[in-house]
Amino acid sequence: MKYIILQGDGMADYPLDVLGGKTPLEAARTPNMDWLAVHGVFGIAHVIPDGFPPGSDVGNMSIMGYDPAVYHTGRSPLEAASIGVPLGPKDIAFRCNLVTLGGSGDGSFMEDFTSGHISTEEAGEIIRDLGQELGGNGIEFFSGVSYRHLMVWREGKEKMRTTPPHDITDQKIAGYLPSGDGADRLLDLMEASKPILGDHRVNKKRQAAGHRQATTIWLWGQGKAPALPSLTRRFGIKGGVISAVDIVNGLGVCAGLERVYVPGITGFLDTNYRGKGEYGVASLEKNDFVFIHVEAIDEAGHMGDVEKKIQAIEDFDEKVVGTVLKGMAQRKDWRVLLMPDHPTAIALKTHVAEPVPFVLFSAAEPRNNGSVGYNEKDAVKTGVVAKQAFKLMEALVEGRQTWTEI
Repeated sequence: MKYIILQGDGMADYPLDVLGGKTPLEAARTPNMDWLAVHGVFGIAHVIPDGFPPGSDVGNMSIMGYDPAVYHTGRSPLEAASIGVPLGPKDIAFRCNLVTLGGSGDGSFMEDFTSGHISTEEAGEIIRDLGQELGGNGIEFFSGVSYRHLMVWREGKEKMRTTPPHDITDQKIAGYLPSGDGADRLLDLMEASKPILGDHRVNKKRQAAGHRQATTIWLWGQGKAPALPSLTRRFGIKGGVISAVDIVNGLGVCAGLERVYVPGITGFLDTNYRGKGEYGVASLEKNDFVFIHVEAIDEAGHMGDVEKKIQAIEDFDEKVVGTVLKGMAQRKDWRVLLMPDHPTAIALKTHVAEPVPFVLFSAAEPRNNGSVGYNEKDAVKTGVVAKQAFKLMEALVEGRQTWTEI
């Protein structure tokens, strides 16, 4: 049996006046996801447990079958696993965003948490130089992808409060800076990064080209290395993960999956959607399982751009979901789980914790749910509720087809 998870990051949303009261999923043309909703177990899933922030670390951990209440130690340790950075038992990993701040002094605000979606090559130069200038005394910097990077504080502190920069777009940063035990070290590093970036050759080139500049680092999402039992140990399956995002790749590494490298994937709207579907299908020739993740939809949500979110959903449906369905069409020995990790609300430009629509489809046991579409409203109407989304992975492997609640 072959198992596939298709994760359209942040697909779910609230109804929007500009769409006549529809959500982006309702407004988008999604024939492939609609087909799965008609022929699979279709319902609503609570992905984010009570008391947890609605982040992609928590959401993807649930989807991959791990209870965050048991296994979650923080976001950044997963990214460390992706980059290949070993963490000792007392080491603390932090996400290190390159961000653009607007204003000055008390009026400073989060203008862009992506620094204009700075390229990986440009960001790599900056992070390397930051490491030379600010590293030492237990502090190390590591390059990631685009604006997403890593800082490790060896034998550091982790109990301070930090804020995801994508949660405060266009807001003043004063109330969201790190606070608590150990925060002074983070604040010193963030402040020290400003003059380095202000005079950096990469920023000067970006300014000349009319692009946003990276004005400071933003440290958040801290935690220690997790200990996850592998999916092979739990379910007897081997597989791979396809993503342009370190947090998802790192979760896959911790779960014992191999990274499947796909050319041209970016984590943004220009990503190689079709390649993800093609490489995912091809990987099943030797593996039992593949987790395919697309970040672009979430990015459009953070931008507050309805048109871009709808386009990203449609691209995901046509080029990822459609490619997978076409590639598996001649087989009966496969099952798929389709869902997002959380809603990303256009109106708020950030994640929210509401439940999301999911489909479990078995090629060997197709259903007929009548006239439904893959969207939030139709999912609620089915009455199928997964109260603990981490159990959906078990249902996928077991081929469970009948229940009212999980």
